[in-house]
Amino acid sequence: MRVDWDARAASFDEEPDHGLRDPDVRAAWADRLRDWLPDRPGDLLDLGCGTGSLSLLAAEGGHRVTGVDLSPAMVDRARTKPAGRHAVFLVGDAAAPPVGEERFDTVLVRHVLWTLPDPGRALRHWRDLLRPGGRLVLVEGVWGTVSPVGIPADRLTALLTPLAGHTRVERLSDDPRLWGEEVADERYAVVATV
Repeated sequence: MRVDWDARAASFDEEPDHGLRDPDVRAAWADRLRDWLPDRPGDLLDLGCGTGSLSLLAAEGGHRVTGVDLSPAMVDRARTKPAGRHAVFLVGDAAAPPVGEERFDTVLVRHVLWTLPDPGRALRHWRDLLRPGGRLVLVEGVWGTVSPVGIPADRLTALLTPLAGHTRVERLSDDPRLWGEEVADERYAVVATV
C-alpha cells in the first residue's frame, strides 16, 4: 500500500495518537515512553517520525533525538515543533537512515516496519545502529478485517529472536487513552535489548 505522506502531512496531527494534542493521549504516550526508554537520557533515533510527536516527548524526557522521515512535508512540520528541545529532523528512508556511523542507545519505530519490503533486513540494520545494550522499541499492529495490513506480534518476535538478548511484548489495543478511542485491532509494542 503506497501512501502519499506529503499530502497527508497537513492533517496528520489531527489524529489523536499522531498529534498528541489531547492531554490524556499525550500523557498516555509519555507514560509508555518512560517505561520503554532507558532511565538515563541518551541518544534516540526515531524512524518514520512523521511530524515528530513521539520524538518531542522523548526529547522532553532528556533524550537527544534524531528523527527521520521519508516525507519532506512531515519533516518540515516536525521542525516547527521543537521550540528549544534537543531534537533534529532529517529527510530519509527509515530502512536506511542517513546517520552515517552514528550509533544510538535507542531506536524507536512506530507503525513503519510493516510497510517495508524486507522487515528482517531493516531490523538487522537497526540493531547495527545501536550501541551495546541498546534498545529497539517497535510499535506495530495489524489493522483492518477485510484485507488486514500490518505485522503480527508473533512474526515480529520471531524476526527479533536471533537479533536480541531480551524481548518483551506489550499489548496496546486495550488502552484507549493511547489512541483517543477504543480500538478493536491488534496494536502492541516490542521492546528488545541487544
